Amino acid sequence: MTKKVIITDRELYPSHQIPEDSELDYREQFPDLRPLLQRQFRGIWTRENALRRFPFLVWSPQYNLRKFASDAIAGITVGLTSIPQSIAYAVVANLEPQYGLYSNFMGSFVYAFFGSVKEITIAPTAIMALMVQHIVLELGPAGAVLSSFVSGCIALLLGLLNFGFVVQFISMPVITGFITAAALTIMSSQMKSLMGISSAGRSSGFLDSWTNVVENAGQTRLWDAMLGFGSLAILIFLTLIKGRGSGRWRTATKYLCLLRNALIVISGGTLAFAFACQDQYPFRLTGKVASGFPPIEPPPFSTTFKDEFYDFPRMLRILGSSVITIPLISILEVVSIGKAFSKGNPVDATQEMIALGLCNVAGSFTASIPTTASFARTAINSSSGVKTPFGGVFTGLLVLSALGLLTEYFYFIPKATLAAVIIAAMVFMIEYRAVAEMWRIKRIDIVPFLVTVVACLFIGLEYGILIGICVNLCFLLYLISRPRIEHRVMKINHVNALVLRPTNDLAFSSAEYFREKILSMAGNHEANVVVIDGEMIKYIDSTVVKNISSTVDELRLQGRHVLLWRWNREVQCSLYRYKKDQFLPLFRADDNVEEVVQKWKGATFGEGCV
Repeated sequence: MTKKVIITDRELYPSHQIPEDSELDYREQFPDLRPLLQRQFRGIWTRENALRRFPFLVWSPQYNLRKFASDAIAGITVGLTSIPQSIAYAVVANLEPQYGLYSNFMGSFVYAFFGSVKEITIAPTAIMALMVQHIVLELGPAGAVLSSFVSGCIALLLGLLNFGFVVQFISMPVITGFITAAALTIMSSQMKSLMGISSAGRSSGFLDSWTNVVENAGQTRLWDAMLGFGSLAILIFLTLIKGRGSGRWRTATKYLCLLRNALIVISGGTLAFAFACQDQYPFRLTGKVASGFPPIEPPPFSTTFKDEFYDFPRMLRILGSSVITIPLISILEVVSIGKAFSKGNPVDATQEMIALGLCNVAGSFTASIPTTASFARTAINSSSGVKTPFGGVFTGLLVLSALGLLTEYFYFIPKATLAAVIIAAMVFMIEYRAVAEMWRIKRIDIVPFLVTVVACLFIGLEYGILIGICVNLCFLLYLISRPRIEHRVMKINHVNALVLRPTNDLAFSSAEYFREKILSMAGNHEANVVVIDGEMIKYIDSTVVKNISSTVDELRLQGRHVLLWRWNREVQCSLYRYKKDQFLPLFRADDNVEEVVQKWKGATFGEGCV
């Protein structure tokens, strides 16, 4: 049976604040969830929420021919780059090349209508391919497709539960470090293709890429290197002259820059085709891809692989921890890349989770492996001048065309040309200015930035960004555990008073520090009474309550009295519920500290006593 504690002590508040015959109930009151749930359900059917959950309703009314043309150019450019990359990532995942293309169109279609960041391209990535590699070895293609479905469901569920707040723990230094490391890693992984090295191994990591390039530098192909470095120089030059000059020249450079990626890819393919007509093959080409559309069917919840049958529970056991890690890393990537390309605009992380979940669930019906935002292709999409998420539709259509009609034409695209397109996009994604700004504004931010860069480069992008977030959270926890305490010493009617004022809330991490700081300050000053001003404290937990209690006891043993002035009512209730007799006489709510000390003196020594 719960005992109701009633207090009528008139010393807690000035008489004008408490009506006659009132009682203060100090039981903890739990919030009524019904009004909150009612507001949430009513908010589902509002126009504002519909626009947030269906972003195409925002941009489609203003869509015009100019935006259509820009989206088409960007989408086709991304598609030309994405097709060979997707084929390569399928091989990394131990799948046949066409699975890379199967994974590269449904996400583009779905994100075009549900995505909120126009630059983002949803596609298979090196990280996702590596994370399903062991699954494919044990379950075959069915394991990768089921992984796409399960990770999509989890991402969608997190989005529907409004878990977008987690991105608040990703700071700008961490994002900057992730962008820089990702750009360097992707550039490094493309060096072997840029130089025409064919035996550098399958590696996408920073160290592995450079190790393989150095070890196989003697296999560099002259024609590939000339085409690759020449294409790279042209792309960088066209980027630098964008919008320069005046009049027609300014317009020409603008559109030439927008078309630069597509022009380079088409030029490289035309050149390779011309040599092939003369029965010469000086370049390493993308090669043949099996044509045909994927079957549209539900994801496999059972499969037979290597003459062994696997039911759904057994498949889930083999998926293991990837059921959690794949959706979490994919969410982290899509939100980080979205914030990187949003140009300061807020990113609706919840909507990005929903869009990513729908992309993977829908993709699993067309034999797709898990997908997420692709950093390289998003950069190309941005640099190509995309105007709305509808650009992804053109990428998806090009991939479908490649599967059904154009595989023989993509055969002739040189790998060196594609590598040049990717590297050129990465050169301008390295955050040079952001690093300089951090150094100028707050140099301590360099620490999480450098930790993120080093961890991403030497451990991996998926682990590096998690390490960067953890380091940043350590900084935050340290600040929380070291609250600032303002203090002043006052002499009021021959009484030495030490007034302490914490400037923020107190949690368990700051409890011991708060106690030691008060005892230390009290020991450094000859004070008869210690007044703790709790005006800024709105929350304390049980650990803090116990520490405050022991602090009061220790100060009393030293011959000092403690008064708790202007404390929040909920905080008072927490202290009172712990030890009623100890804290009840300590609370004060006078207008100024002089009144607090004078009333305490009068009550303790009697009026007129010194």
